Amino acid sequence: MLDFLPLAMREPTVLAIPFFALMLGLEFFAAAKLEDADEDGRAPKGSYYGKDTKASLWMGIVSIGTSALGKFIALFGYVAIFTYVSPWQLPVTAWYTWVIGFIGLDFLFYWEHRTAHRVRLVWATHQAHHSSEYFNFATALRQKWNNSMSMIMWTPLVFLGVPPAVVFACYSLNLIYQFWIHTERIDKMWRPFEFVMNTPSHHRVHHGSDPEYLDKNYAGTFIIWDRMFGSFQAELFRPNYGLTKPVGTYNIWKLQTHEYVNLAHDVAGAPRLRDKLGYVFGPPGWAPESVKARRAQDQAAA
Repeated sequence: MLDFLPLAMREPTVLAIPFFALMLGLEFFAAAKLEDADEDGRAPKGSYYGKDTKASLWMGIVSIGTSALGKFIALFGYVAIFTYVSPWQLPVTAWYTWVIGFIGLDFLFYWEHRTAHRVRLVWATHQAHHSSEYFNFATALRQKWNNSMSMIMWTPLVFLGVPPAVVFACYSLNLIYQFWIHTERIDKMWRPFEFVMNTPSHHRVHHGSDPEYLDKNYAGTFIIWDRMFGSFQAELFRPNYGLTKPVGTYNIWKLQTHEYVNLAHDVAGAPRLRDKLGYVFGPPGWAPESVKARRAQDQAAA
């Protein structure tokens, strides 16, 4: 059925596109029937706004190609590690290989995702996914175009003997799971399920720009990682979505690259090497004490 596609694109996420389209249509219909427009005439935060939705869809379409390219490049390294370095090779047809692969990848996804929020160089790529001020199934498709960090983070699985095909498939299944949690149409679920699994309630918190919600709930499939490593936050109120400093554009190129531009500007203006490294590897918003002091003075003067 997918013979016309390059081999690297014959994967679960491509097969799931009809499901994504169906869910988008259902949620769009529900939002139109259940919510009135805001005072400014725009769609409510959990609904759909034309320009925002269009940007999300185009970012998702482009990400299919860039993801396939990233996987194609990573495949060479994965196969070499699996063939020549792995102390053992798990059989691709064994059920336990897939269990190890899926749980292991989700564990590594948690740490990759946490890194993306705490290291500015990686955040520059990931922030595009958080740039929407709306939260719906289209937001789930607003994906980053540079997945190099992900490809690096999955490497330990290959060292442990998980076949590259299983790694890539589990990565795709993980992304498919995360699609349905990008919605306001589902309230809190059965408590045991909420305790173990990532849900719309947990993920709304993750996309919130409110101080109480920043840098919380990094999980992909299992929210248990956040509970174990101290980054869990229950949903207390309806979040305000988007970045703490909105980009103010629906241009998909600017949405993907603006933070790289800001990072380069900060690095170029930093006089000391330690400050340059701080901007690159520090958390988003990091600045030298001298810069913080100057900003405080400017705010006080204003």
